[in-house]
Amino acid sequence: MLRFIAKRLLWMVPSLIVVSFLAFVLIQLPPGDYVTTFIATLAASNEVVDQTTAADLRARFGLDQPMIIQYLKWISGILLHGDFGLSFEWQQPVSNLIWERMALTLVLTFSTLLATWGIALPVGVYSAVKKYSVGDYVVTFLSFLGLAIPSFLLALVLMYIAAVEFGQEVGGLFSEAYVNAPWSFGKVLDLLHHLWIPVIILAASGTASLIRVMRANMLDELNKPYVTTARAKGLSEFHLLVKYPLRLALNPFISTISWLLPNLVSGSIIVAIVLSLPTAGPLLLQSLMSQDMYLAGAFVLLICALTLIGSLISDILLALVDPRIRLE
Repeated sequence: MLRFIAKRLLWMVPSLIVVSFLAFVLIQLPPGDYVTTFIATLAASNEVVDQTTAADLRARFGLDQPMIIQYLKWISGILLHGDFGLSFEWQQPVSNLIWERMALTLVLTFSTLLATWGIALPVGVYSAVKKYSVGDYVVTFLSFLGLAIPSFLLALVLMYIAAVEFGQEVGGLFSEAYVNAPWSFGKVLDLLHHLWIPVIILAASGTASLIRVMRANMLDELNKPYVTTARAKGLSEFHLLVKYPLRLALNPFISTISWLLPNLVSGSIIVAIVLSLPTAGPLLLQSLMSQDMYLAGAFVLLICALTLIGSLISDILLALVDPRIRLE
């Protein structure tokens, strides 16, 4: 196992370098650059930028150099100094912009994960054990409903209910009084007061999907001979479910770790925009739209790194939990 982990970690380095180069190239493939987008924004406000000023801006941002030179400067800064460059649009270090958004993104993502697992695990087991019962049909209907409703539509509906029925401020994760306030117990309570809407929205489709997967896996395991043998030996139904079928049916839950970590950055951008959430997703979208290549490239590189790390953690946990999985 240690040899496997070491090999995976070593392969991550060249993988990330290749991915970073491809991301850097893809970000610059659309016509123009950040200066072009900036000039177009000024033109919409009836401000004219002459060619000399545009050339000076490109020289200032280093956009007048060949793309390979720009990439080598950027990647060498990351590898040698941990410097992701300066955001063109925000005129701030990229690392500062990313990490200030990641804290709230982390809270939202793991709250959503706990809600998803906490609902999908027992409901999926119940649906499989009570197959074709009224409860199973209700769960199946709600699962299909959760998969069918678009997240942004559910966001609009819940925002309306929260504002009209409960009189709650909607949009964002804090009340106006706490947006720029330092962290305190009151600010944490205010965050929890606003957190339920995005958690429900983000957990809806994931919970519905995992319930269906959990039900299918449990039904597959419950029909196997070892379950019949355990019942014949007098093992109680609860201990039977927990000790054998449930343990083997947990694989899809563990597999979600491989997409959970990159979902910290890129997950549910549309929902975050609708709810005005100060998370990493809208910042990533804005950087791509404005062709802020260092900020966008850092986000893409972070997503790829989290994908590789999540896949490694998922593989290790699957090998530990499921005795059928072995490196050989």
